[in-house]
Amino acid sequence: MSAEPRPIARWRDVDSETFHRDIVPRGEPAVLEGLVRDWPAVRAGIESPEAVGAYLHRLDSGVEANAVLVPATERGRMFYEPGLGSFNFARRNLTVSAVLQQMARYSRFDAPPSVALQCAPIDECLPGFEAVHPMPLMDAAAHPKLWLGNAFLTPAHVDELDNLACVVAGRRRFTLFPPEQVRNLYIGPVDFTPAGAPVSLVSLKSPDFERFPRFREALAAAQVADLGPGDALFIPAVWWHHVESFDVLNVLVNYWWQQASCARDDRVSPTKSMLHALLSMRHLPETHRKAWAEMFAHFVFAPAADAAGHIPPARQGVLGKLPPERVEALLASMAPPAKVG
Repeated sequence: MSAEPRPIARWRDVDSETFHRDIVPRGEPAVLEGLVRDWPAVRAGIESPEAVGAYLHRLDSGVEANAVLVPATERGRMFYEPGLGSFNFARRNLTVSAVLQQMARYSRFDAPPSVALQCAPIDECLPGFEAVHPMPLMDAAAHPKLWLGNAFLTPAHVDELDNLACVVAGRRRFTLFPPEQVRNLYIGPVDFTPAGAPVSLVSLKSPDFERFPRFREALAAAQVADLGPGDALFIPAVWWHHVESFDVLNVLVNYWWQQASCARDDRVSPTKSMLHALLSMRHLPETHRKAWAEMFAHFVFAPAADAAGHIPPARQGVLGKLPPERVEALLASMAPPAKVG
């Protein structure tokens, strides 16, 4: 690589007040050292892979979740096949115990395939886990997800919501890129993605700078952190993050949540809004696109008072706070008409 990412800022002894007052509003990633070091599962993970595997097996409800299987030839990288026509992995519905059994078998291989249970709802797969693994930084409405696997690599991607990722077992390296680096990351198809979110097509471990020359700029702006059991990472919404896990057994628990200042029951997915905008505007003449860019800058991205401060509150409509029934009516009016015949 031509540039080394700088270390992500590290914090210790973080409580809820510090997190929400000093860390989250900065909009920058932060390592929270030892945040969950007292969790029973973390203590088991520090003891051995077998110990944490046995701990999770005892909690397993038998509910299946989405798992990904990557051939050994791909060295754990969940990605596309050459040409982007298909993916280099298979999906299966597996229980926590089934994934643990596969990892135990693969641990004896010199070059093992990769397996990972992804985004599994813990309240369904591991009932009882939340009760003995409290997360005081999160509201009770933020329920954790489980990520369980052996050595695995997820290309740089984004989440719509803020993310608190807690390492339970194994080691993980997170490389983060700020949102403004999107043009330098060479993002793949936005509507044909490995796991729902668009991903960078550049290999972080062996970047092809001839094909992706602007990636040097992304690296210059990147931040990196190595996390061990008990550590956590705050990933602000829409920050690109590349994640690599290294050991024979890796466990991560994460929480997605929306900040109170922007939480709304009528929230529409920004990703879906972007896809809608692409379908309706990308084909327009350049002068029209520039005009719509000004409209979006004013009505969507400028402070609310700029667009609606001169309008009586009762008439601000979508520029203000709408009742849920009005939101539903507006969304229904934007849906494509049903085909007849």
